[in-house]
This record gives sequence, C-alpha cells and structure tokens, in this order.
Amino acid sequence: MEATITLRVDGEKHELTVDTRTTLLDALRDRLGVTSPKKGCDHGQCGACTVLVEGRRVLSCLTFAVAQEEAEVTTAAGLAGEGELHPVARAFVDNDGFQCGYCTPGQVCSAVGMLREAAEGWPSHVSGDLEGPVRLDDEEIRERMSGNLCRCGAYANIVAAIREAAE
Repeated sequence: MEATITLRVDGEKHELTVDTRTTLLDALRDRLGVTSPKKGCDHGQCGACTVLVEGRRVLSCLTFAVAQEEAEVTTAAGLAGEGELHPVARAFVDNDGFQCGYCTPGQVCSAVGMLREAAEGWPSHVSGDLEGPVRLDDEEIRERMSGNLCRCGAYANIVAAIREAAE
C-alpha cells in the first residue's frame, strides 16, 4: 500500500509517494537524497540515524515516514546556518569529537535534542534532583547520549564537545 505524504526536511517541503512501510531514514536517504542521517544497525541500537522531528530526538530507522506527515524533520546538515556550523557541530570540531565521522551527524542531532531536554528540565536515570534544573556533568551527558554509539571510541571528546556546547 502506498501513501502520498508531505515532509518538511531541513526547511524544505517535499511531497512524495512511499510504501506505508518505508522508514523515515529510507525516505530521507533513498527518496530525497538526504545523506546526513546514516544507516548503521537499522535496528535502533546505534543512533547513527538520529534526526530531530519537531525538535525531539528520533531514531529515523524505527520511524515510519507516513507517521511524520507535515512534521519538521531536521538533520545535522539542516542545523547549519548560512555557511556556519551549529554551535554543537562547531564544538565537535573544536574538541575532535569524531574520528571516522560516520556517527557524527547522529551524535550532533542527539546532542542538540539532549541539550533541549535538559534545558526543559527532563531528568535522566542519573539525575540527582528530579525537581530542580538539570546539571550537565560528564555522567549526565554520558547517560543522555548512551543511545549513540561510536565505533572509533571518541567518547571522551564527544562528552567534552557537548559540555562546551552546553556552556
């Protein structure tokens, strides 16, 4: 079964007809040519496909494209401004928060979403105070980013980059 949907991706509106079983990741990469989100495990375990949907972190390999009708989808490429990197992406560069770079777009999107969640006061498993503001120490950052894997092991620099961006 097919459906015609409208997706707003990185500020551009796209109308496309997809099989109703098509994931958001496959619609982005295969149908729209948006290659920032990566297909890693294709099972929602690595986070390489993380994008922001209406500002919230989403594993695009586990999300049906038809469920995102008219939603604003932002990829790491869409976070950049007029020739400028997003502050989180800039912090990744400044702190060597990547090696091969395959996971980086998902890491950056996840970090942007995570910083928003923390700013809104969402606690995590390791949050000490469930009522007060979230304090983004290294333990808190690691917990909140635990759904994004890096095969190169650049975790120390990723945490440093997020800590810098949070400041």
